[in-house]
Amino acid sequence: MTRFIAPLFLVVFALLPLGLTDPYLLNALIITGILTICAMSLNLLLGFTGQLSLGHVAFFGIGAYVSALTALGFDVSLPFGQRVTHEGGAPLLGFLLAILITGLAGYLIGRLSFRVRGAYFVIVTISFAEVVRLVALNWVELTQGPLALTAIPNMVLPVPSLGDVALRSKMQNYYLVLAVAVASYLLIARLVASRFGRAMRGLKENESLALSLGINATRTLTIAATVSAAMAGAAGSLYAHYIRIIDPDVFLFSYTVTMVIMVVSGGKGTLAGPLVGGILFGLLPVALRPVMAPEAQWIVYGAILIAILFLMPRGIVPALEGLGERIAARRKAGDKPTDVMPAKMGANP
Repeated sequence: MTRFIAPLFLVVFALLPLGLTDPYLLNALIITGILTICAMSLNLLLGFTGQLSLGHVAFFGIGAYVSALTALGFDVSLPFGQRVTHEGGAPLLGFLLAILITGLAGYLIGRLSFRVRGAYFVIVTISFAEVVRLVALNWVELTQGPLALTAIPNMVLPVPSLGDVALRSKMQNYYLVLAVAVASYLLIARLVASRFGRAMRGLKENESLALSLGINATRTLTIAATVSAAMAGAAGSLYAHYIRIIDPDVFLFSYTVTMVIMVVSGGKGTLAGPLVGGILFGLLPVALRPVMAPEAQWIVYGAILIAILFLMPRGIVPALEGLGERIAARRKAGDKPTDVMPAKMGANP
């Protein structure tokens, strides 16, 4: 049943902008799509390896700053009197560098922190996010600090027969975000279905047994962290070139909380879970805004989240899977013919 969720979402959201005239709603869909990509990347760690990263927003912010600075250029002084100057480049180059550098950051954090587990790993990720935020806030020569980086160029893509096309409209950015979301989903699906994915799930379910079978826990978890960070960096790059202004608030802890809510409510450890949770909690504030005051919106937002966690503790998608299995079992039981042998009248014992 739930295997049709992702294709259904793709069809609906590919056709949705064609009948949408409100730019505010289209903007909300773009931001929701970017956050959903982040949620999918976090689910690769939290859902399939069982490792909770509360500093995941650091990779999102690093991707945003790397892509913005690559496009804008910079001139900074380093220790010992050295200077590094970059005149600015193509936004697409910034997008690729954001993926590369955040993936490298994820690899380094994984190598350092996956030697510990549980609360220690959580502390390492939170500390990393806070350090990166402070660097962005205080290295004014590079990041402009609280003054923000402004006038970030729109994403530019090479199009055959048209040359380089700047994605200035909301419609163009919408389909760019949709394309990256689809690519991220397919990559995660491929990883989960592979031998590497089985190793991740094995470590989550029973690490001692997985280690006894020869699975290298540190290597497996580090690769998962690298891919997860690279996806978050790609989302950060899309955000920077769409919003066109970023400041250290991009590292706010509330973004990580939003990602965790999307993953847990949708169903961690499922491919469709972050999609369902992302769409629900990304668009819910938009749906509530016209009908109630901001204070009431947060009350309803929290009440819905609590209701989901109480009624569907494993998340929406696992609940739908269980419902589908029960319906199928009842239909199978109803179609099963009764096996009753007629009694033979007058038969001898």
